[in-house]
Amino acid sequence: MDINLRMNQTDASLTRLQVDALNKELGGGKAYKADLDKDDFLKILITQLQHQDPTNPMQDKEFIAQMAQFSSLEQMTNMATSFGKLSGVLNSSEAQSLLGHTVEVLDGERAVYGKVSQVVRGEFPLVMVNGSFYDLDQVSKVEE
Repeated sequence: MDINLRMNQTDASLTRLQVDALNKELGGGKAYKADLDKDDFLKILITQLQHQDPTNPMQDKEFIAQMAQFSSLEQMTNMATSFGKLSGVLNSSEAQSLLGHTVEVLDGERAVYGKVSQVVRGEFPLVMVNGSFYDLDQVSKVEE
């Protein structure tokens, strides 16, 4: 399969205009996103279909391959979201299991020792030790 990597001046100008228009639409004058998501991929695919050469349309195989990539991207995005939720549930469960246990919490340079008297659940759970809340990630040791 030969791939022509050169564009004529008209195609290059048209592509530049389309990219600039898409960037303005996506960014709205704000800082641009570093990563493309599934919506961006779909917009690019639609733009590509709208501006294809009618005398030389995109081959079925190319379109199917791009749709498969889109489907894979969507599934990976869904999995990442699910893993994020699962991680939050596991962190909350771990924090709850510390209730009543004596822990060591690293607060900057100092270590705080005490019993966990309260837990705040959520994506980033907090534990209360000696009347102050600390992030679960700050807990370094757990004792019975």
